[in-house]
Amino acid sequence: KDVYHHTFFEMLGNWSFGDYFKEDAIDMAWRCLTEEFKLNPERLYATYFGGDESSPCDDEARVLWLKYLPAERVLPFDASDNFWEMGATGPCGPCTEIHYDRIGGGRDASKLVNADLPDVIEIWNNVFIQYNREADRSLRPLPEQHIDTGMGLERLVSILQNVDSNYDTDTFLPLFAKIQELTGAEAYTGRVGEEDVGFKDMAYRVVADHIRTLCFAISDGATPSNDGRGYVLRRVLRRAVRYGRQNLGADLGFFSKLVPALVDLMGNTFPELKEKQEHVTSIIKEEEESFGKTLDIGLVMFKKMAKKTENGIFTAKDAHTLYTAMGFPVDLTELMAEEVNLKLDKEGYEALMKEERQISIDAHQNKMSGSSGKDMRLVAEQTSTLVGKGVKSTDDSAKYLWGQQLTGCTTKAVFIGRNETEDKIGFVESASSENGAIGLILDKSAFYAMAGGQINDTG
Repeated sequence: KDVYHHTFFEMLGNWSFGDYFKEDAIDMAWRCLTEEFKLNPERLYATYFGGDESSPCDDEARVLWLKYLPAERVLPFDASDNFWEMGATGPCGPCTEIHYDRIGGGRDASKLVNADLPDVIEIWNNVFIQYNREADRSLRPLPEQHIDTGMGLERLVSILQNVDSNYDTDTFLPLFAKIQELTGAEAYTGRVGEEDVGFKDMAYRVVADHIRTLCFAISDGATPSNDGRGYVLRRVLRRAVRYGRQNLGADLGFFSKLVPALVDLMGNTFPELKEKQEHVTSIIKEEEESFGKTLDIGLVMFKKMAKKTENGIFTAKDAHTLYTAMGFPVDLTELMAEEVNLKLDKEGYEALMKEERQISIDAHQNKMSGSSGKDMRLVAEQTSTLVGKGVKSTDDSAKYLWGQQLTGCTTKAVFIGRNETEDKIGFVESASSENGAIGLILDKSAFYAMAGGQINDTG
């Protein structure tokens, strides 16, 4: 949506573990930006933590910055911008940030700092890790004080190349050229918001940004899936494919063809991109083809759903249908709804997903109990009990033998369900029909257990 945020960006930074602290960190930041990179000091603003009821004001940082900047360009902010905590308890501390005014000209841009505007952007951040947050919310000074330094490469490059957008740098322009070549779309013009008619320029940014994210993540061992980080990647990929298809007129299969362009651009610096190029391409291609089977139908469905909305609300039920039937992640549906001035009923959608998850849990538990109402799962307490009794793991090597009968299996333990015995573990010496569903632990089996995404054998 804007020209200075990314799903993947390169962070320049370093740490100090007790070697230096605020005075040196601020001095090095100032000299790096103004002497090494030759940024105009008149365009720089510094922020510090202004304090609140649970944490003191960082006056030390404010005083240090006054050696380099006038008071009107040293600005206090609250904890949401200028205080870092790793969690409810643990190491924490105030931050100082350096912001750059792209326009300059002697104007006072202090009111634009941290206003989420592209003309005045944060380029440097120092976290002063000097406290430990205790359980009672008090702060205890750490015996050693540390520095975490970070600077966004793409933002710095845009300043050094004297352009108004991260996407107008040589980090992205070669990707835009390849996108235009593959899609036949009109050239990128850098528009945002209402000026970006048809969301063409936004589509360029999404596709270029997302191919970077996916190439690096997959090269690093991640894979698109339905869980955890894998689902984040799947959502990112499907969002890019949809923007390319709908807003740039791309043919299905275009996205994986961008991998070589990204490797050409960054492979010398990151050799793993070259090493994993074929692997990355195959995964993106497979995912793209899978989503492509439902994408066009889903886009038609969305248009019909959008037309019948009332009060400007895209219903939770329709979003759920797009997710379950067409594979549209909810954040993609939400973006599409915003493009036609609709608001997604996100709360209703989450309620439907919670209900669906509970149904799935209940069904799984019912299956695991053999429809007996008992908990027939073998978890840590059961497996440790078996080990303690000297019962060895079941030999299931026969599952790889086709067309051969397995004979001579011996029962090593009888299980009637968790909480079904006095010790709550569930193992008995013998069982009868009165026990209902039972489990037998065998010395060997030809059955495949549920694992690796494959369902277990039954029979």
